[in-house]
Amino acid sequence: MASTSKKTPSAGAKASTAAEDGLLRAAAEDALRLCDRRNAPRFLGFLDGRQRAVVQELVHTLHAVNTAFWGGYPEAERVFFGAFPDYMEGAPDAAEKREAFPLTALGFRFRKEARLTHRDFLGTLLACGVRREKVGDILCGEGLAVAFLDAGLAGFLAGQVEKVGGEGVTLLPDYDGELPGFGGFREIRDTVASPRLDAVVKVAAGVSREEAARRIEAGLVSVNHIPCLSVSAAVKEGDVLSLRGVGRFAVGELGPVSRKGRLFLTLRRYL
Repeated sequence: MASTSKKTPSAGAKASTAAEDGLLRAAAEDALRLCDRRNAPRFLGFLDGRQRAVVQELVHTLHAVNTAFWGGYPEAERVFFGAFPDYMEGAPDAAEKREAFPLTALGFRFRKEARLTHRDFLGTLLACGVRREKVGDILCGEGLAVAFLDAGLAGFLAGQVEKVGGEGVTLLPDYDGELPGFGGFREIRDTVASPRLDAVVKVAAGVSREEAARRIEAGLVSVNHIPCLSVSAAVKEGDVLSLRGVGRFAVGELGPVSRKGRLFLTLRRYL
């Protein structure tokens, strides 16, 4: 009879993820420490949604106030983490982040009929020797794509990329025009008894509180890209909720409290 390993693939994957999270926390702690020691901004990125949640938790634990995340536009999924010294009087707002963070937007013009995809552009960048952590979101539309990159790559790629997916492209360095392929949001306003996850999911999915709880317990709901099985978990402003089969939502405002003692809630549903 063949022996059976006690360590399942899923257990191995969890161990690997825990190790990666530990390295990420150490890197974020180094960024905060060096920012304080050298009195200059320090950056870490690009981070995906799960990695961002890990760093956010660390920032909260360490009570690090002067920090920010930015991926080139407000709704970016892959973002840089920035730690800023006290003399900068608070982390930069959305308008200032374009100057503060070492990111650039590289545009690609091509024939509309080509229908190039995210995979085409990412594959081309990686084939040029660019590491994945140096690439942020890639937004694709008809005849135009925009990739958010580490600023140090702009000059290097200018002489490297002439074709993507076999299609000729024209590069647009420091692109600052309209972003392709981003549909925006639809705003949802309601009230909830409390900021519990099941109450917020009820509004987002348009279901009963009981059905919302069932979906959470079934692992169909993620908070900041991490599955959450607790119906009573507290939702905070800025959280991103992913509801399998429904969509993705950004938590806008929580409050104030209505005359009836309920909490006003604003959600933004990604289109």
